[in-house]
Parts: sequence; structure tokens; C-alpha cells
Amino acid sequence: MDLSGKVAVVTGSGRGLGLAYARELAASGAAVVVNDVDAATAAAAVKEISDAGGRAVAEVVAVGSAEAADALVARAVGEFGRLDVMVTNAGVLRDRVLWKMTDEDFDTVVHVHLRGTFTCARAAAVRFREQGTGGRLVLVGSPAGQRGNFGQTNYSAAKAGIVGFARTWAMELARAKVTVNAVVPVAATAMTETIPALQPYVEALRAGEPMPLFARRALAFGAPEDAAGVVAFLASDAAEDITGQAIGVGGDRLSLWTHPTQAVVAYADGGWSADAVAEAWPTVFAAHEQGIGERLPEQKS
Repeated sequence: MDLSGKVAVVTGSGRGLGLAYARELAASGAAVVVNDVDAATAAAAVKEISDAGGRAVAEVVAVGSAEAADALVARAVGEFGRLDVMVTNAGVLRDRVLWKMTDEDFDTVVHVHLRGTFTCARAAAVRFREQGTGGRLVLVGSPAGQRGNFGQTNYSAAKAGIVGFARTWAMELARAKVTVNAVVPVAATAMTETIPALQPYVEALRAGEPMPLFARRALAFGAPEDAAGVVAFLASDAAEDITGQAIGVGGDRLSLWTHPTQAVVAYADGGWSADAVAEAWPTVFAAHEQGIGERLPEQKS
């Protein structure tokens, strides 16, 4: 994949998935603006990319505000002359069940994930339109946003909204030749290491042990690097006709998520009274009720 001449911003790219995306983009030839809230972490990421022969600079700023988004775009243009790719990866967690979640817990996660994606995408879209040569928005979702997850009211809502962004912006930016897609990754990061079912695989990865095939395929779980190739692909000319999609990736698995669609439809003359719904539900709708949450398969002995 040749991204020579392209310039990318990757938010939250000091470590984890964001760093894997930045490294992959740089290895493919793109110049990259690394972003983190910690200066030392961002500097270490830039050094790693530079030592591998890539081009990168750091912009230390907390994603969320319009000022931060403008600073990221300005850094890309100031250092490398243009912007071609915006990857909105930055995120935080404040996990609590609904009745224990504070306003601050909710607002913090929504500010970084949802507002941060909005402000960075808006700043990038303005630049793309000014340049007149198209562009790529790669938004980062989560299985929690697709199916929900216990204790993640704020995170699930934000990630669901991000996929909604992708569908809407794909329509709005089509004439400007800007594609907008959401990546839905699963990987061993700080955000997944607390999930009990995944802890043994995270520990194995840290120990340098090979990830079992069950984890890589049935769970679609692997290293951050396993999720990076699809980001480089979406940034490339090879993906110029792909837009408005939610693409799952993790371990050995690549998948395409469906958009919400009506599972079953029924009609009643004059509309639906409560009694009519109660009568029809068991025979018409009950068999089509949708599941909730990620249901991880159990490994067979």
C-alpha cells in the first residue's frame, strides 16, 4: 500500500491502537501527526516512527475542543503542506452502571469520543474542501457501540453516535470526494484488558506468547497491529469508492457490519392500539427480537 505524498493526523496515537495506526500509515509512506495528551508519550511515538524511517511530528493537545482540532490540522499543514487523512481514535473510559454514573463520567467520555470526533472531522472537512482534492475520514467505533456493553452507558452511546456520523458525513462529503468510514476494532489495549474473558490472552501477548487461534478467529482478538492494515487501506486510493461503512477488524477477522434495518414489518388497518400490539407481538415480532451485548463464544475443550 503506497501512501507516499499523503499526510495523516491520528488522534490518541501515543500508544495502543492509535500508535499502531500511525506506525502503519508511516510505514506505507504517509507523513503523520501523532497526538497525545502526554508530551513524553507523544515524543516516544514520534521517535519510534522516525527510527523506522517514517516521517512524524507530535501535537500535544487534549482532543475535544474546536481549538484542539484546528491545532491538529494546522500542524499537519504547517509541517507537511496539506492534509489527506484524519483518523479519530482518541478516547477515554469512565465505566460505571447507569445508577452510579456521574454527570462528569458521562460528559468526559462523550466530550472526548463524540465531540472530539465531530470537531476533528469538521476541521479536516474544511481543509479537504479548501484543497479540492478529496480526503479520508477514518472514524473509530467499537463493538460496544454496535451491540451495547454492561457498564458503558457513555462509551456505548458515543461509539454508536460515531458510526452514525460516518453514515451522515459520507453523504454530505461525497461531492467533495471525501470518503468517511468507521473502523470497529478489537485488540489488546488498556481499554480491553479489564474484560475478564480476554485477560488470559492479553497476558499471553505481553509475555510474547503466540495468540491462540480461538482468540484470533472466534473472538477476533489480537494485537493492535492486527487492526492497522484496514486503516492504511481506507486511507489509500484503493478505497476511493468505499464510504459510509462500518468495518470490523481484530485478530484474523475482517468483517462488514450491517446498518440497522427493520427486521420484521406488520400492518394494522387504522393503526396500532396497545391491545393490537399485545396480540401481535408473540406471533409476529417475538421471534425477531434483537440480542444485546457482545456474546463471546466459549472455547471448547
